[in-house]
Amino acid sequence: MQNDSFLIQQLKDKDERALSLLYDKYAGAIYSVIIKMVRDEGKAQNLLQDTFMTVWDKAESYDANKGRFYTWVFRIARNKTLNFLRKVEPLIQTDDFSVYDSKEDAISIDAKYLELNGAITSLEAHHKEAIELVYFKGLTHKEAHQQMDVPLGTFKSYVRQALKQLRQTYTKTLSLLLLILKAL
Repeated sequence: MQNDSFLIQQLKDKDERALSLLYDKYAGAIYSVIIKMVRDEGKAQNLLQDTFMTVWDKAESYDANKGRFYTWVFRIARNKTLNFLRKVEPLIQTDDFSVYDSKEDAISIDAKYLELNGAITSLEAHHKEAIELVYFKGLTHKEAHQQMDVPLGTFKSYVRQALKQLRQTYTKTLSLLLLILKAL
């Protein structure tokens, strides 16, 4: 951290070498977070570059008393990625209040998705929120438990219970469908 403190001070003084050294140290971990959320190398690389441009522009706003440098950069990257994911393309809302990228997607949506979506909406509110934070918003368990303001163990229990309930609901529906098909 001592080495980081010196580099961070140089970064605040607009030393490009300091930015380069901090980039070399943290870019791999930050890129890993971005690629998990975006799942597209080109877009992830652009978001990584945009993140470090913001680090350069906003370096003076970093306060070591409020948290580690990595955490600060991580939050910048996560926020940029979430903003990017929210506004990539205009979404279309259908009569059933589902949101799609295009009318064709809305029409060709398969039954398995609708079944899973129905199963998710049947979860208890805290289970549904836990699943949405981790699987749809890309948060880590640590981030999500803090956002829900529950202990980490409790949050992990919510996720396990929700996944168990989804498996049971999904299996029951498939079994019922198979019985109906056999009866025909």
